[in-house]
Amino acid sequence: MAGIVLKAESPAYGGLSIARWEGKIVFVKGAIPGETIEAGIEEEKKDYYNASVVKVIEPSQDRIEPPCKYFGTCGGCRLQYIAYPGQIRLKEEILKDCLKRSAKIEINLSGSLAGNPYNYRYRGQFKVSRGGIGFYREKTREVIDIDSCPLMIDEINEFLSKIRNFLKEERLFSGIEEMHISYGDEAAALIKAKDRKLSAWNDLASALIDIGFSGVFIDFGDNRPLKRGKEFITLNLDSQKYTLSPMSFFQSNWRLNNDALRLLKDLLQPLSGKRVLDMYAGAGNFSLPVSLYARYVIAVEENPHAVEDGKRNVRANGIRNCRFIRSSIEALTVKDRIDILIADPPRAGLTNRAIEKIVSMTPERIVYVSCNPATLARDLKKLLLKYEIESLRMMDFFPQTHHIEALAFLRLK
Repeated sequence: MAGIVLKAESPAYGGLSIARWEGKIVFVKGAIPGETIEAGIEEEKKDYYNASVVKVIEPSQDRIEPPCKYFGTCGGCRLQYIAYPGQIRLKEEILKDCLKRSAKIEINLSGSLAGNPYNYRYRGQFKVSRGGIGFYREKTREVIDIDSCPLMIDEINEFLSKIRNFLKEERLFSGIEEMHISYGDEAAALIKAKDRKLSAWNDLASALIDIGFSGVFIDFGDNRPLKRGKEFITLNLDSQKYTLSPMSFFQSNWRLNNDALRLLKDLLQPLSGKRVLDMYAGAGNFSLPVSLYARYVIAVEENPHAVEDGKRNVRANGIRNCRFIRSSIEALTVKDRIDILIADPPRAGLTNRAIEKIVSMTPERIVYVSCNPATLARDLKKLLLKYEIESLRMMDFFPQTHHIEALAFLRLK
């Protein structure tokens, strides 16, 4: 089909813009709302089209030249052609639209939390294939081999360069699916592998330690990783030490994470005497700082590696009023009266059972940290039967990408 001329009207989640043609919605990749563009239809569905920009006829003032040489090939970033203030505005608009459409929530957002648009990631999750290391081409399993990524801090890119040279000399490519590099006081590697039986894994781990990694975990998907070297790295969590192993999740935009937790502490004051439950606690990202002010904190986490890290963090910081429980939220039983509940669920959001648990505890306040506007809207619609929104803001933990995170404070009606 020949190119068609469209006017991009509004932003859509996924790094897309919405236009209209022949009575149908067109989701356009590569356009900025307000632009007139020529687009090529790539897919026709019953109620809409998918298209990509072929030519920009009337560009937006927010359009810039993407700085990364891999943009458009690598599937990691989708928004590098938009100036960063424009990215913030578009994400705010998408968040507000999602809340309005899905939950009938119309709200003025509080000021967004944002930081550096580049060089912000303290963990890189790289795909490995045929001696190459990088990220998937969009909508494929083809690995685009890269020599550096502008989203990573310099130290991650330095270790990526070492690994690229190292992989060229090794013969284990077929057994490696992913390599994660995390950086704090030192660098740690997590290798996701296919076959535990290969005898060379110990040699590989030793070789990675020789090129500068403090520790190496090799994960075979059975929750029994091979561990060599130091088992954790250490980062500064505001005024506290935060240790974590390569098997634990942490917020890779670590500088903005510290800004977010300081904001959370400030908005929850006064915390003195409060009993806090931290759901999906990880290694204590929110639990540890809040424990400095609260009566006590119960941190609930299902990942055994994160629980181990959390208990180590409690000891390392001399904390006596925070305890970790390994449990799913659905199976959790808490007999204590809870004053404040913090929930930081995965992209799937809260299950119905988790929401029932939360509501049955009737905490005075709820803090909901979301990484998916759609599930946030769905869950807030249920929670607002008993609660009201105090504040809600967008947090841009992943500049240049389409991902949107949000921070909501709720109070019991």
